[in-house]
Amino acid sequence: MNLIIFGPPGSGKGTYASMLEERLSIVKISTGDMTRETIKSRSVLGKKMKKYYDRGELVPDDLIIEMLKKRINKTDCKEKGFILDGFPRTMEQVKALGKITKIDGVINLDVPEWVIVERLSNRRTCKKCGAIFNAKYYKPKVEGVCDKCGSELYQRDDDKPEVIKERIKVYEKETQPTLQYYKGNVPFLVSGANRPEIPPEPIVEEIIKNMKKMNWIK
Repeated sequence: MNLIIFGPPGSGKGTYASMLEERLSIVKISTGDMTRETIKSRSVLGKKMKKYYDRGELVPDDLIIEMLKKRINKTDCKEKGFILDGFPRTMEQVKALGKITKIDGVINLDVPEWVIVERLSNRRTCKKCGAIFNAKYYKPKVEGVCDKCGSELYQRDDDKPEVIKERIKVYEKETQPTLQYYKGNVPFLVSGANRPEIPPEPIVEEIIKNMKKMNWIK
């Protein structure tokens, strides 16, 4: 089964997609992660992408689609299916994706803005290893210190409330046509936490339960 997971910044889609990958043996494809890996690989495609990346520009859709096409044609995706995280975001990307694969369903994470702001504004990231903590809901053992490597924790600039709200506005404006398109054309599942302290496990259980109800999985 080929799925897409949608959700605004801070909705937890990356975490949920990774957990669904583990639980359902479905391949998680994060276009952001793949783009960085492709650039590091120094392949022909990676070198093309790097030119845009170095200039701080978005990598063009045709290069992303070329990368995705290679990935979804691999045996694991063909046998197990995939869950796509981070793509598509625009109708142009939807059309391009439709030319290389069929999407069987969409998971949309509907999370209130205040929950996202509360969760992300309390997020703290390790300067060295990148581990993530939360100043209110997933505290480190020692305030300001990473449990894993002992380095300093900090708040990213894009985790400040005013920046978070702007990121959510941009996401909603950009993806609403995409969501409406899929809602009218493929099975559509809505889930998401309505409180910031809810851990990901029960949300994933709810998603899997609803996937069974909709006969997406057995």
